[in-house]
Amino acid sequence: MISEPAYDDHDLTVLRTLRRGQIVRGTVIEIAGFGVTFVDIGGCTAMINIPELSWRPINHPSDVVTVGQEVTAEILDVDIERRRVPLSLKALQDDPLPQLRQRIGQAVTGPVTKLVPFGAFIRIEDTGNGFEGLLRNSELGDDHVQVGDLVTVKIAQIDITRRRIELTRGR
Repeated sequence: MISEPAYDDHDLTVLRTLRRGQIVRGTVIEIAGFGVTFVDIGGCTAMINIPELSWRPINHPSDVVTVGQEVTAEILDVDIERRRVPLSLKALQDDPLPQLRQRIGQAVTGPVTKLVPFGAFIRIEDTGNGFEGLLRNSELGDDHVQVGDLVTVKIAQIDITRRRIELTRGR
């Protein structure tokens, strides 16, 4: 298991050639239990933290990448002193959330994914890592829902900055 990349003189030479914003290609060499994915880029080990793997919600890096997979990523920073190179896959992808704005007011049916004291989260896309929106308790009324129940809602509002989707029953 790789806990901290070890660098030799060759790695230092490679590090000095890297620049923020540069697009690199590498191979996933390890997916750590704490959410970091390690990538070999030209003999140097770089890393991708969970928030930089995808615009979509994920539970674990293995939802997006696998060991041995070739990836293309953008370099976020090159810290020669600490010998760290954070990468981003999502920097090379369009954020799909603004496209969902076109669906405001549309009815969608999705499963309840999580219950919280102030409402229920409902997946509004047909994929396992699809976006979820919040249906507040005030919108649920007397309905009692459980995780897994299918609920029909309308997309009321999308806050791209805070990455939040509000749902309504639209009664």
